Amino acid sequence: MNHILKILDKDYALALLKRKVLPQYLQFKSIKDLEIVPHKKYIWESTYHVVFELKTIFVDRNGGETVLPIFCAAHSDEPRENVFRTLNFLWDHGFSGDYLTIPRPLFFSPYLKGVFYRGVPGHNLHYYMSQKDKVVIESIVPQAAQWFAKLHNISGLEDYNFNLKSGRIRTVVPGIDKILEEIGTNYPEYTSFYRGAYELFMSREEEFLDSTKKRWLIHGDAHPENIIRMSDEKLAVIDFSDTAPSDFARDLGCFLEQFEYMTQKEDYAPRYIEKIKKMFLDNYFADATEKLTPDVKSRIQNYYYWTKLRTITYLLISGVINRDEAKMIKIRRMVEELKQSLNL
Repeated sequence: MNHILKILDKDYALALLKRKVLPQYLQFKSIKDLEIVPHKKYIWESTYHVVFELKTIFVDRNGGETVLPIFCAAHSDEPRENVFRTLNFLWDHGFSGDYLTIPRPLFFSPYLKGVFYRGVPGHNLHYYMSQKDKVVIESIVPQAAQWFAKLHNISGLEDYNFNLKSGRIRTVVPGIDKILEEIGTNYPEYTSFYRGAYELFMSREEEFLDSTKKRWLIHGDAHPENIIRMSDEKLAVIDFSDTAPSDFARDLGCFLEQFEYMTQKEDYAPRYIEKIKKMFLDNYFADATEKLTPDVKSRIQNYYYWTKLRTITYLLISGVINRDEAKMIKIRRMVEELKQSLNL
């Protein structure tokens, strides 16, 4: 039996949380019950990639009950210990509360290869984009920019053991070799373009990173679905699977491209999209230690185009399009636009 299935056994999950989580909440005397909600459930014979929410009922000293969202994110081939260590690092470096925060790290299970953390309540930025709620969008984006500036301003990275593979385009999961293999097998007509584009992205990144010893801690997957509005004043960012020391411009280029892509899908006016992108950059550089120089603009653009190709890759190989001709026409148009932008 695939042992990740144990977490779906309520008795096993209750015993695990009583042993590992309850001692971290001194205001509670017991755990009464929990409800298991699968948010991501890919389970095969011996491998898995899951995100489970354990809606856990804690009981305080006076008998009062509080429900806390405890999450388990586990992957058989990519143990989430690095995520747990990253959350701990950030929790100790100013993200443990206040108005810019993260999920609270709880523990890592080597047996399940999963990280357990307390979730953050609220809707993500993409939700408000889909609702066309411009008032909320325009309140979230400046906060998000401040959150990333705060992250990039952290020092002392050389004393911490981060996953360095996530810090380079060449090696970030799934890796360039895997991408080229998938594209070569399923869309061989794009192989030459992919090789040329990736060589361009990687050479530009490596030229900069090889020219300096300075690194910034980046989130690595900065997009609207990972930005959570907890309240009018409080914002959290989630999903630290790709966090690593690298070039801060990567988070900026990634966010700008993903915001643009998602708002275009929702038929926002181009002028409004550009307004929000400018708002993000203006607020970021108002709080960041770096300045928006021509070199920084060039690096942001490089990551913007790389993220655009990652979006295309996801559409091609995730099964989303399922060879639907109308969707393929849209993807071919995206590829041609990127080719022109990169002069390939």
